[in-house]
Amino acid sequence: MNAANRGVVYKGPGEVAVESIAYPELALGNRKCEHGVILKVVTTNICGSDQHMVRGRTTAQPGLVLGHEITGLVIETGRDVEFVKPGDLVSVPFNIACGRCRNCKEGRTGICLNVNPSRPGAAYGYVDMGGWVGGQTEYVMVPYADFNLLKFPDADQAMEKIKDLTMLSDIFPTGFHGCVTAGVGPGSTVYIAGAGPVGLAAAVSAQLLGAACVIVGDMIEERLAQARSFGCETIDLTQDGDMADKIEVILGEREVDAFVDCVGFEAHACGCNHGKEAPATVLNSAMSLTRAGGQIGIPGLYVTEDPGAEDEAAQQGALSMRFGLGWAKSHSFHTGQCPVMQYHRPLMQAILFGKVNIADAVNVQMISLDQAPQGYADFDGGAAKKFVIDPHGSVT
Repeated sequence: MNAANRGVVYKGPGEVAVESIAYPELALGNRKCEHGVILKVVTTNICGSDQHMVRGRTTAQPGLVLGHEITGLVIETGRDVEFVKPGDLVSVPFNIACGRCRNCKEGRTGICLNVNPSRPGAAYGYVDMGGWVGGQTEYVMVPYADFNLLKFPDADQAMEKIKDLTMLSDIFPTGFHGCVTAGVGPGSTVYIAGAGPVGLAAAVSAQLLGAACVIVGDMIEERLAQARSFGCETIDLTQDGDMADKIEVILGEREVDAFVDCVGFEAHACGCNHGKEAPATVLNSAMSLTRAGGQIGIPGLYVTEDPGAEDEAAQQGALSMRFGLGWAKSHSFHTGQCPVMQYHRPLMQAILFGKVNIADAVNVQMISLDQAPQGYADFDGGAAKKFVIDPHGSVT
């Protein structure tokens, strides 16, 4: 077997590079990982969460191999793997979960208790998430394979829709989870904060759940145009004016039923102050714009430490929220990592049976592994695209 491997490595703020890295082994520290598999990576996506690290907005250390959105071909299995076989094409949830702890047994795989010694929950190639090697690589090891992996029923059919199916590892379930936890259903009016890939995935998810009107707000016109391309209403947040007035122009009402925050802690102020960071602005807007008794889904990332924040409180993840307003309006808030396994199988079915075209909605652009640094740079510049890396030329 070829023992060569390459991957996208975080070098420091603003810099990534494609480097030779170790070929994965079925091992966890000094012991064999008989429940794991080795994948030949077919597709692996650049995520906004990766971008937070690359901007230097987390405590990530140089040398981290990036990438938590992985789809791959099984090429080797451990002794204890029973139901996944070499040759299977699989989607890898970005959450790493043991399947054995209390939280996993309750379906809360985003906060597994056994895969990260520092806190509940783990992910591939991410700061403070257990030290697992990322998947923006040619080959990667996946533990607890029988529990974690979603096998596509027909590999040839899956390759025909691989640009859609690669979204099952993270952003499609994450956007869908944001909508579910915001209470989106038939006839709902929904505001999606942010038209990046997760925001666009949330907008598609809201439509799939039967929303009557989906409004997407962002500061980049190209991303707003992408949202309009599949039937969303949009609001340009660089323009001055009261947000409730803008909602009323669209809905005839000043509040929405459901609000989904797909921005997170690097939020900026709206209107004439749109160049200034305001990390709590989306959360405060959510409380202002959501009807009394409504729900707020928060799949956007908030961190416990942000060394790049402009004030000392925000550096510790402490944000100035008008929480009393949310309390007075009986809002419910749902935070945290999406438990991908709750959603990836039904969303796979929606893709395979042609009920949703997520790749078109998020504007997938395929790139090679060597083009990954440029993909990061373009994404950081606000490109209205979802960059999908094809390490072996399997797709393109």
